[in-house]
Amino acid sequence: MNSQALQALVHQLDQALPQTQCTRCGYPDCHSYAHAIAHGEAAINQCPPGGAEGIRRLAAVTGQPVVPLNPEHGVEGPLRLAVIDEDWCIGCTLCIKACPVDAILGSNKQMHVVLEEDCTGCELCIPVCPVDCISLKDVTPGRTGWDAWSPAQADTARTRYRAHEVRTARQQQEQALALEAKAQHKLEHLEEASRLTDPVQLDRKRAVIEAALARARAKRGA
Repeated sequence: MNSQALQALVHQLDQALPQTQCTRCGYPDCHSYAHAIAHGEAAINQCPPGGAEGIRRLAAVTGQPVVPLNPEHGVEGPLRLAVIDEDWCIGCTLCIKACPVDAILGSNKQMHVVLEEDCTGCELCIPVCPVDCISLKDVTPGRTGWDAWSPAQADTARTRYRAHEVRTARQQQEQALALEAKAQHKLEHLEEASRLTDPVQLDRKRAVIEAALARARAKRGA
């Protein structure tokens, strides 16, 4: 299979996934799982949110036989949305950082709220909450897998996830540049900024800072 055909296959597989970005398949997001399937590195039965219907869709794309959901990755169930108990929320912002589709709003030391229309039920906010103030509620009783989720919701989740990835990458880049600028300033004013007076110690510290700057620039360049 040539690269163009492989890319088309990845796209088809990605379209067949629910885009909850829950990582239960063992990959960081739905697109990574689609890529792994296309390259023969993952089975088609590792997505609990897609459930049996999701497996049938992936089987149709790949030509593989339909198989049961692998219980090692979870069980098929209804759509569940996160709910934050405002009496217990301490505003730590950890859940905001964990949400792959930016469906949680709030600020530091302020109560957070979940945008139910955008929550994918990925559950990634649950383990990071230090006060266990987040619970899950079933919103599609009797309906599971793709029967509890729509292509429109999947498209929205995919778009929000991509925006989240772009924003996160931009923030990391800005933070890296700020730290690099700070280190460069310290290097240029090492003698007056440091308590050290011994030239040997100053040279040793200068070498450490220069090495750190080189690593940071190499990482940014990559």
